[in-house]
Amino acid sequence: MDAGRLRKSRKRENDAAIEWFAKMAVARIGISGWTYPHWRGGAFYPNGWPQKRELEYASRQVGSIEINGTFYSLQTPKSFRKWYDATPEEFVFSIKGGRFITHLKRLKNVRGPLANFFASGILELEEKLGPILWQLPPNFLYDRSRLESFFRLLPRDTRAAAKLARSHDHPFSGSMRVAGEKRPLRYALEVRHASFVNPEFIDLLRTYGLALVVADTAGKWPLLEDPTSDFMYVRLHGDEKLYVSGYSPAALKQWGRKIRTWLKGGVPAGSRLAGKRPGKAPEGRDVFVYFDNDVKVRAPFDAMSLAHALRLGPAPAAPTKGAKTLGISRRGWPSVRRSRPSG
Repeated sequence: MDAGRLRKSRKRENDAAIEWFAKMAVARIGISGWTYPHWRGGAFYPNGWPQKRELEYASRQVGSIEINGTFYSLQTPKSFRKWYDATPEEFVFSIKGGRFITHLKRLKNVRGPLANFFASGILELEEKLGPILWQLPPNFLYDRSRLESFFRLLPRDTRAAAKLARSHDHPFSGSMRVAGEKRPLRYALEVRHASFVNPEFIDLLRTYGLALVVADTAGKWPLLEDPTSDFMYVRLHGDEKLYVSGYSPAALKQWGRKIRTWLKGGVPAGSRLAGKRPGKAPEGRDVFVYFDNDVKVRAPFDAMSLAHALRLGPAPAAPTKGAKTLGISRRGWPSVRRSRPSG
């Protein structure tokens, strides 16, 4: 083979490899929120660490963070730009949708509030924008019509989100970014009522491509593990006591097993399914895991322990009140990928 043909052949092989690896499933392990006073003073943040730099520190210990301040109130483009700049390359945020939409409006007549939500600056996160989480209140019963109407309103990419945002009626300070590169948007839904243990609900999520949140809530609310999208979204609130209990090495090992199976596109043995068991996803499923057991400062250490077990990072250092520094500084974050099949 002459040199020219050889170069073309290798280029085709490289292009194919790049395309293949771009489709590989990845896992992100992180925490829900980062601003907790009881995490300071050496409990997680080093003793004396400036409060305004807590995101900078936390984002170098875990691979992803769920922004939950967006649940309580609209933020500003300036805040999102600041969060983008404070975090390493390849870091990913998830965003918790506003309670005004889920709890007060209860998903009814929410086009305007959705426009305000997207106009608040979410697109400032650019390539660091991960899934958007919608959490329903415990007294919200399954209502197919209402859910379907809401799902249809959700913009499916950043261009559509920017278009919707332009119709906002909230007086934001500062300018909103015009959507740049077109990127798909992902959504996850967390439910807290037994009426959602329903095959029809699972089918509805699959029709619209939303992920069902796998929520471990110490038995308080339903724990369902149906894959309904091209990614899994897991929230670990505590397996024995809500928001308090840490996860034992055995429990983390079990979650690690499930994550590896999801990454390969499978359904873990013993999964709690409300709907029909899906077939294997050939390209695997991305996995996002967030620890929300923050009361006893377990969340960051459980997240780092699980990430270490998945070969995503080093084992966490033990907390110490006198610590000046903890962990190691990262410029970028790796993602665990499923193993490439042989043959």
